Amino acid sequence: MDHTVSAKKAPPIIHRLGPVRWARENLFSSVSNSLLTLFGLWVLWAVFGSLIEWAIVNASFSGNDRSACMKPEQGACWPFVEAKFGQFMYGRYPVDERWRVNITFILMAITIIPILVPSFGYKKANLVALLIGLPIASFILLSGGVLGLAGVETNLWGGLLVTLVVALTGIVFSLPLGILLALGRRSDLPIIRWLSIGFIEIFRGIPLITVLFMASVMLPLFLPEGVNFDKLVRCLIGVALFASAYMAEVVRAGLESLPKGQYEAAYTQGFGYWQTHRLIILPQALKVVIPGIVNTFIGLFKDTTLVLIVGIFDLLGIVQLNFTDSSWATPQTAITGYIFVAMVFWIFCFAMSRYSIFMERHLSVEQRKDNI
Repeated sequence: MDHTVSAKKAPPIIHRLGPVRWARENLFSSVSNSLLTLFGLWVLWAVFGSLIEWAIVNASFSGNDRSACMKPEQGACWPFVEAKFGQFMYGRYPVDERWRVNITFILMAITIIPILVPSFGYKKANLVALLIGLPIASFILLSGGVLGLAGVETNLWGGLLVTLVVALTGIVFSLPLGILLALGRRSDLPIIRWLSIGFIEIFRGIPLITVLFMASVMLPLFLPEGVNFDKLVRCLIGVALFASAYMAEVVRAGLESLPKGQYEAAYTQGFGYWQTHRLIILPQALKVVIPGIVNTFIGLFKDTTLVLIVGIFDLLGIVQLNFTDSSWATPQTAITGYIFVAMVFWIFCFAMSRYSIFMERHLSVEQRKDNI
């Protein structure tokens, strides 16, 4: 007779700390920690208390002109943002044609989101759509002049539309160009290596404002007579080339971090140069430098405001342009507009930062699965 007793697995012990106990162990565990906690709370109140009072308590939220923002101890003038919101998003793009901009925004989301979601398949098709399909479709929609669409000159584009166009163009094209430049800088062929080094050092040695001036003012002087590019297109090329130089150094750091054994193992398996880098080297190198890549993207996104120097009104430029509207001239109008721009930029930059953290964790989990 079998007297074996089957033992049930006990549920795992879960330690839960209540808010009071958590605060006692993490914030008030000693006299010094308690003092630092109280000092930190005082700083937060001193900074954000005044901000909340200005942005919410004393702010105006409705009105049709400057009279809504002229009360005593006036805070933020949010009716100004509401009244000008259309220009902040579309610039001076014709109101009746703004549906084309909305479709462009939707196409951006449709082509970008599948690339960012690791579990979504068809990455090659998505990449082709992002690099080829999206630029062509966006150009046709926004510029018009074909397929029955009314023509809209690029000097009427502005606001968040221009910010996203410049930033997305720089981000999408700087990464592949940066990878090629990084590989070229490590090439065994002297001509390719020195050309890559020269390109990287020249663009890293001059400010972006200079690049934009060269692309906008000087480049037409070197083109053949009768050949010219749109000013926005010239700026897009300049931004992409400038960002690719910085991206090349980020990628090169990842390549340098890999041991030579990775290359030797690939060559012993009969892999060629491009096959080795595509399947073995670049996936590992890019994973190592994800924080650097995203940091470059964030810097590029914020640098889009410099296009205002050459007369292109991005989000910041169009907000500043609307400060000249006398119907909204109040002491709080400018600071409200700048706070709105800061919030928009922070949302995009914070989203990129959080996605970077997500990808690092996802790739770490995948690596642990592969090692099991």
